[in-house]
This record gives sequence, C-alpha cells and structure tokens, in this order.
Amino acid sequence: MTTVAIAVLCFIGYIVAYHTYGRWLARKIFALNPDTPTPSHTCQDGRDYVPTNRMILFGHHFTSIAGTGPIVGPAIAVFWGWLPALLWVVLGSIFIGAVHDFGALVVSMRHGGQTIGDISGQLISKRTRLLFLAILFLTLTIVIAVFGLVIATIFSIYPETVLSVWTAMPLAILVGFIIYKRGGNLFLMSGIALAVLYLTVFLGVRYLPFDTGLALFPGADASYLDALKSSVVLWTLVLLVYCFFASVLPVWLLLQPRDYINSLQLYVALCLLVVGLFVAAPPIVGPALGAGLTGAPPIMPFLFITIACGAISGFHSVVSSGTSSKQIDRETDAQYIGYGSMLMESVLALLVILSCCAGIGILVVTNDRNLTGTEAFMHFYGHGWASMGLRHTVGVFIEGGGNLIASLGIPRDIAIGIIAVMVSCFAATTIDTSTRLQRYVIQEIGGAVNLSVLKNRYIATTVAVACAGTLALMRGPSGPGSGGLVLWPLFGATNQLLAGLALLVVVAYLRRIKKPVFFVVIPLLMMLIIPAWALMHQISTFYTDKNYLLVGFGTFILMLQVWMVIEAVLAWRNPPAETRTAPNPPANLDGGRAC
Repeated sequence: MTTVAIAVLCFIGYIVAYHTYGRWLARKIFALNPDTPTPSHTCQDGRDYVPTNRMILFGHHFTSIAGTGPIVGPAIAVFWGWLPALLWVVLGSIFIGAVHDFGALVVSMRHGGQTIGDISGQLISKRTRLLFLAILFLTLTIVIAVFGLVIATIFSIYPETVLSVWTAMPLAILVGFIIYKRGGNLFLMSGIALAVLYLTVFLGVRYLPFDTGLALFPGADASYLDALKSSVVLWTLVLLVYCFFASVLPVWLLLQPRDYINSLQLYVALCLLVVGLFVAAPPIVGPALGAGLTGAPPIMPFLFITIACGAISGFHSVVSSGTSSKQIDRETDAQYIGYGSMLMESVLALLVILSCCAGIGILVVTNDRNLTGTEAFMHFYGHGWASMGLRHTVGVFIEGGGNLIASLGIPRDIAIGIIAVMVSCFAATTIDTSTRLQRYVIQEIGGAVNLSVLKNRYIATTVAVACAGTLALMRGPSGPGSGGLVLWPLFGATNQLLAGLALLVVVAYLRRIKKPVFFVVIPLLMMLIIPAWALMHQISTFYTDKNYLLVGFGTFILMLQVWMVIEAVLAWRNPPAETRTAPNPPANLDGGRAC
C-alpha cells in the first residue's frame, strides 16, 4: 500500500498548493484582474494572437511544456533512488516550477505577449535582450534537431504508435476548423476526436503497426549518402516539413487543437494509471536511496538537471511567454494555465516514478522468461548509467505504466499501446511547438538587430527549420540524423540555467510593480547556482575527454549567464528608464504594430 499512500499524499499536496500558494500569487502578488484586456484581444490577428477558451489553452500549454521531459528525466533519476526524485518533483514543482511558469506567463501577458528574452531588454538592459535571445536560439535549435531522432526511435520501438501520431494532425485541423469557423460544440468535438484517436490506438496495436524498419543507421563503413537513406533521416525530414506548416499556420488551425486533442488523450491515460495504481497497489521494488548502480554522476548537482520538466524547466518560460501569453483570454486564467499546468506535469512525473519503481515489478516479458519484482526492475536499471538511453528510459515507463493499466482488465498489448501513443504524441508536440517558438525568437532577434527580413514569419520559420535540420543531418554519434546529440549533453544544464535567467526577469518585474520578491529569492539562487555547478562539472569532464567542442560551447553558455547576472545586478541598483514607464506596444511579429 506504500505506492497508494504516496500517491494520495502527493495529490492532496498539489490540490492544497493550488488553492493556497497559487491563489496567493494570483491575488496578492500578481493582482490578476479579469477586466484588464489581454494581448489576445488588444493584439488579436487571427494567427498568433487568438482569445482562447481556457480549457483548450490548458491542453495546448500542458502538452507543449510536457513533451517527453517529465517521462525521461524521472525515469533516469530513479538511479539515485525514488525518494530524492519524488521529493524534487513534488516540492520543486509547487515552490519553484509553478512559480517560474506562472510568473513568466504573467510578465509576458503584461508586455504584449513578447517572449521572456525580449522582455529582458526592457526590465534589465538592452544587452541582456540579445544575450537571452541567443541562449534561446541555441536551446531551441538543439531541441528541434534532437526530437526528430527521438520520435523516429519511438516509432521503431513501438510501431503501433505511428498511425495514431499522424492521424492526430489532420484530425486537429478538422476540429480547429469546425470549432472556430463553424461554431461547433467543443464538448461534442472533443468526444469524437478522442474516440477516433483511441480507435487508431486499437488499430495500430492489432492490425496496422507501421514498422519503420529502423536499424539505427548503417555500419560505420557506410558512406554518408548511404547513411542518409536511414529511416531516422527520412522521419526527421518529414517532421521538419510538418513543423514548418505548424509554425506558419494560424495557431487555432493546427497547433492548438492538436495539443488539445493530445491533452484529452493524456487525461484518459493518467486516469487509467491512477486507477490502476489503486487497484494493483504494487509494492515498490526500486531502492529509496542510492540504487548502488554503476557509473552514475553525483546526485548533487545532477539530480536537479536530470529532472527538469516535472519540477522546473527553463523551456516552460519560453512556452508561457511564446504561445500561451498570446492566447490567454482573461488575466485570471493565468493561475489555471501557468500554475495549474505545472502541477499537472508534476503529477505525470510522479506517476512515471511510481511506474518505474513499482509498476515495472508486476511483469516484464523477455525472450527468455517473464520477470517480476526486483528482478524486473534490475532488467532496466542493472546495466549501469551508460545503458540508460532513450530505449531504456521510455521503455521502463511504458512497460511499468502498461502493467498498471492492464491490472484493470485491459489486454496488456492495448495497455502498452495506450502509454506508447501518449509518449509519441508528447514528443511530437515538443518539436512542433519548439519550431513556432523558435520562429518568434528569430523574429525578435530580427527586431533587436534591425534586420527586417527576419521579422517575416515564413523566412523566420525557414531559418529555424534549416538550422535544426542542418544540425540533425550532421554525422552524429549514430550517423546522420543524430547530429543534435553532439550538443545534447549541454542541454540539461543550459535548460535549467534558462530557468534561472527567466526568474531574474520575474524578479525585475516584481520590483518594478513594487511587489515583494522574498518568495523567489531561494528558487532564483538555486536555479543559477546548481545548473552552473553542473555545467562546470561537465566542462571539466569534456576537457578530460578532449571534447573541445563541448568545452567551448559550455564555456560560452556559462559566460553568457554570468554576463546576464551582472547586468541584472547593475539594473537592480540603477533600473533602466524602460522599467519606469508602461511597456511600449509590442511590435507585430511580421513588422509593423500589433496594437
């Protein structure tokens, strides 16, 4: 019953936090006012700025911030024991992550929907604007480049997911058109879309698995041109073409309804996991502290960059200030969208931990025999840190979560298919949302350097896709298609440094409106010091391994952070003139004025 007790206590904690701490932030700190016009109304353009029902926006925001992060990170962090992973997920999300997401959303909402990087130029200094946008550009390029590989790999492991992922896209366009242009009933269309999606899950598992034939790249002696024929490369190219259209089409036509449909699917899967957890009540078979497994880096500081999504992630501030702030209908929806979505993501991370440490012990089917208990856990975690690639980290959650759902009487292959499709759809929401966010960043860079051609959404998207595609198609650790993995080791620390920098902007905003900042100080210091500590540790390792490329990039990123902190300290002592007046109307993303 330990798993059930843990789940109940954590769920109660989330509910209490939302209605106490979250409400205090909304009412006393940010003073949200339902009568204050939001950018979705004042800058409405029918493409990026669109007033949106808060249920739909919650779904879009939640699936955009989640991706595979709250799955892969906690699944890896179990290496250090389930207890520290659990504490960081629960306490980190309530007191740090949700404050970060909520704050970034409010600050952007009150600055015309500009990204957190662009706003830093007003609240801290003009130099900070370019520094922040440079970090955002690098981070999003890596994400887009890597997730083509991630999705292709998931397709290869679970071919039953391909049909559902690609069906969701035309289905989203249909739903968006019917709701926004034909005034269709949201509840009815949601039900139909969800039914169709789960029908494709059944068909994909039983009748139409799409085997990609992915042999992770030809042998080392293969020519580069032969390697380009791999299915990873083909899927990456197809996904980048899709991402181009997801970026330039009106947000209500594809991106928003697709994320909303995926969120409905996720809610069903989460409910099944919770009920399965209560029905099966499996014992925890993983260690609470220190798995005693080989090769893991020190828990301090690496736990805090391994689990990002699920506790706090700098990527969330980009979503909050990138797409969500342009769609929020009323200011008072910000608590629900910003604080509530982070807690929901933490629920997912919690269920991942319990699936990996308890659900997995129910059954693991291998070619030789069926495994249960600790033996099943060690099947995934007993081969050392180096073995924890995507296949292992995703696999342990899908198998463990599938076991919990199967305890409800659902056939095990269907149960595993439900979880596998959820993971695949999450990965797809990351790559398309990241492309649109990168488009915003490039357009804002164009504004910062007075290069008007970059303000055009088609050109900005082309640059975003081209940069990510070039990085992805470089010959990486596993050949063409894995080029993004060359820089991926830096992503964890860089992403968490981004969270610290976003909190710097939130603090600057709170000082501007003369609100207390004491509750942000500890989160701010943690997210500046711990990721920097981890990055310095990594740079030392890269230097020892003579990986001078990563040494150079890591040092560059660290220097940018130090520079931004210095700029923030100077701005605290002598606030820039922009912070003493109301923000200017935001520039239209394609030039001109939106307001």
